[in-house]
Amino acid sequence: MTDSVPVRCPACRREQSFTPPTYPCSCGAPLTLPVLREGTPEEIEHRTWKDTWVAASCALCGRQGHWPRPEFGCVCGALVRVPVASAPGPTERAPAPARGGGPATPAAAPPSRAVLRPAFRPVTIRTARDAVTAAAQYLTWLGFGGVRRPEGQEESGVDLCGPGVVAQVDPTTRPTALRDIECLWLNGLNESAVSVFFSLAGYARDARARADALHMPLFIMDLTGTPQPVNDPADALIRVGPPER
Repeated sequence: MTDSVPVRCPACRREQSFTPPTYPCSCGAPLTLPVLREGTPEEIEHRTWKDTWVAASCALCGRQGHWPRPEFGCVCGALVRVPVASAPGPTERAPAPARGGGPATPAAAPPSRAVLRPAFRPVTIRTARDAVTAAAQYLTWLGFGGVRRPEGQEESGVDLCGPGVVAQVDPTTRPTALRDIECLWLNGLNESAVSVFFSLAGYARDARARADALHMPLFIMDLTGTPQPVNDPADALIRVGPPER
């Protein structure tokens, strides 16, 4: 369980207990943002996309990703951003000492055991509903259990959900946009679930870049109903299956 830390509101000077958020890394490990106890919280008056994110590395696999900066609403009405220790960028990371004076090499993540599955049986896509059905069967084939449509289609940006997974299926003829990627990722964040996207027409360049930064698996489907991985997180999901819960 993540320990709470005392944080003082910069507006009213009240001190309160704050529990740092924990996010799911694409390797399956929980990632808790490290709060700077000696840092100074700041009141949020104007929100920008750049200020909303912070870089942090997974302690298990070492993968660096961008995560929402932790915030809380004080009883005085102020919205407060909590300072966290961000991960160094590629030019800031100090090289590890090498044995024998040779060049340092990055430590490799432990290899994962590949999952053996039977051949996937696709569903021919003729309608948008067929595309969702094909995606549901593919998620089940990947190893997610209890995949279903949200009751009453009440969740915006989610076409399929199940324990540990949310998914969206874009059956349109235009490339999936950046906003769709970000909305699905936020839904997955709220549910502590893996977000998986399926598209028939591919992805806009900025949408693909954002999904890569968020380690979101992307798949593209043709009319035979066979999803194909588009990025590394999708390849990893096929190779090792869903993270353990």
